[in-house]
Amino acid sequence: MRHNPAVRLPLRSQRRVHIVTFPIGGRGGLPGHARLRGRATGIGDSTRWTRRERLFLQQGLTSGCTIRGDRHGDMAKPRAISLFSGCGGSDLAVQNRGFDIVWANDIWDVACETYRDNIPNPKIEEGDIATFREFPPADLLVGCYPCQGYSQGGRRDPDESINFLYRQFDRVLRLVEPKAFVVENVNGMAYGANRKLLENQLCRFRLAGYRVVWQVLNARDYGAAQNRRRVFLVGIRSDIPATYSFPPPTHGPNGSTDYVTQKDVISGMPKWPEGEFNNEKFHWYYLSRNRRRGWNEQSPCLVGHWRHVPLHPISPPLKRIDTDHWRFSRRGRARRLSYRECAALQGFPRSFVWKRGSVRERFQMIGNAVPPPLFAAVLRGLDGLWNWPN
Repeated sequence: MRHNPAVRLPLRSQRRVHIVTFPIGGRGGLPGHARLRGRATGIGDSTRWTRRERLFLQQGLTSGCTIRGDRHGDMAKPRAISLFSGCGGSDLAVQNRGFDIVWANDIWDVACETYRDNIPNPKIEEGDIATFREFPPADLLVGCYPCQGYSQGGRRDPDESINFLYRQFDRVLRLVEPKAFVVENVNGMAYGANRKLLENQLCRFRLAGYRVVWQVLNARDYGAAQNRRRVFLVGIRSDIPATYSFPPPTHGPNGSTDYVTQKDVISGMPKWPEGEFNNEKFHWYYLSRNRRRGWNEQSPCLVGHWRHVPLHPISPPLKRIDTDHWRFSRRGRARRLSYRECAALQGFPRSFVWKRGSVRERFQMIGNAVPPPLFAAVLRGLDGLWNWPN
């Protein structure tokens, strides 16, 4: 179908002006992949339009235009719901981006207590998400459901029941119908036999009425001193004329500034903080890979099990002996990173309070968290969306 020439017109939303681009013409000019809410995958071709769709048509808008404009302006804060919130890594970024987190949930009591210690005006409820039936209205839904079944540091069983918690996210998504959602998970589900789990999620979220894109991002490219690759799924409700693009790197050779290093983040912290790190012997599995990086490098990926936490850069370097066999290259004291150092390498501020649970549980909370700088970078791509009508 031929489109008429595109024009640019200002659309007023509250006190801000947004510039949108759309093709002139009637319904025939709409791209087939975004005709109706709930049919974002091209299923069906009804001649009936919803009231919301007629509103956008009357304004001359189609999907495919990109929102440009100021952030929230003088409007009330956009509202967010957070699922599988953990200790609050993602929600720290959400709040710092100007959202009011109206409801949050996690099943682990220690994580919920830590969340309440650090997130202002916390509204987190402890319990199994499957038992909750009612949720407040929200503009944004975020979630980082557990991933042990396809994590490199987990059990790697693609059929494990914990892998299917995305269905609970999908249930809440359909009930709340936010303008957008963001999901973070391990990059292991993007490859090999685990890829079917990613494809199942994409299918469900698209059938729920969202245009969904995904990409693997590395936390070090966005200001964390850690080499941590994670997959992100971002969806925009298909009746909203906006497209999402993942942020370009801000750090490293493709960014505007150098990578943040371990020296930048942890050099001023105590060198031997007794009681804050795991002092077990380095068993053969621990030394099956190089778990040390230098001061001017980024840490290896931090995991939730304190036994597998990387070495502190004060430790002697490791040298490769054979396949899956590494050994310290010289004599000297060596230790794993402390939980406070791990939190700093994840991008948590030093003011973040870690007083709940055992030391082992603190490592688990931190290793399972989303690096706040990385999550904040993903959220920036949605700025301007929240002024659109519901």
